[in-house]
Amino acid sequence: MRTTFARSIFRLIQLIILIVLLPFAVAGYIIFVVKLVIHSRRTGTSATVLASLYTRYMQHKLGTRHDDAAERLLLAMPSVSPLALHLVTAPTLVSHRVTGHVPKIYRYPYPGTPTMQHQSAARTTYYDAALQQHLPDIKQFVMLGAGFDTRAYRLSKDTHVRCFEVDTPQTQAFKREMLRQADIDTAGVIYVPTSFQENDWFEKLLVAGFDPNKPSLFTWESVTMYLDQEAVERTLRTIAGTAAGTVVAFDYFAAELVTSPSPFMRYARAVIKLTGEPFRFGIDNTRPVRERVAEFLASCGLVLEEQRNFGVETAHQRAMAGFATARVP
Repeated sequence: MRTTFARSIFRLIQLIILIVLLPFAVAGYIIFVVKLVIHSRRTGTSATVLASLYTRYMQHKLGTRHDDAAERLLLAMPSVSPLALHLVTAPTLVSHRVTGHVPKIYRYPYPGTPTMQHQSAARTTYYDAALQQHLPDIKQFVMLGAGFDTRAYRLSKDTHVRCFEVDTPQTQAFKREMLRQADIDTAGVIYVPTSFQENDWFEKLLVAGFDPNKPSLFTWESVTMYLDQEAVERTLRTIAGTAAGTVVAFDYFAAELVTSPSPFMRYARAVIKLTGEPFRFGIDNTRPVRERVAEFLASCGLVLEEQRNFGVETAHQRAMAGFATARVP
């Protein structure tokens, strides 16, 4: 009863603030998106990586996932207007402070399967759990397409694991400058500038000090859908050639979703198109999708360890995306 009451009051306050701030919030959102796209096109840095950072900023502010580095990094970025950010987030954050209620989208895990709209927060939980589970057994942690991931800066400084961040030269150079401006300690993190569309990312990782004979964890968050199938398969096969026990965690879209006519995906594709990073790859989501994912991974020399859906899978409905971890046998 108390939870229901808090949720009702939260929504009422949120609605009132939204009505009062609507013109300013809309203007703030437009400023937010326009600055992001302009900056991305001018510098060549990825615009899509900001989505995860924004979600983690909100989780941090709402108290569901502590990530001080994410907050400092987001506020340091020239593509983000602090005023626009405050206008966009005020209805939710003020309502939370008054009631203590956290919107469902920012408090996964909850019972049931997360929807596509909750995918960004849910996948954050999945990757955090994968890192926590495998950390005792690995010697190296590699973030492929690291973007503005802050997990390496959340690890204990006395951890035995070597951390590598792999990303495009433009995005990585920009991130490192923002980390410097945000005064975030990057000691112990090794940066490897490269591209998955090229064939040299693994060679550059080796030059940076990665040992393929030691068990490692590779995370590949929100990347596969922007690559072509050849690049995805080549990357997974490369990982499959490393030490037995190595694990790769990645998320994916269903092939069907890349061309879905749903309003949500039409909007997502329109926004993504503006950034110059269109959706390209998806995995067959014919039911049961877990078997399709296992088959795909087996073709790349990997064994499926865990698979989770975004969106419900039923006899009449297919899951539109998912998360998986796979192990090198």
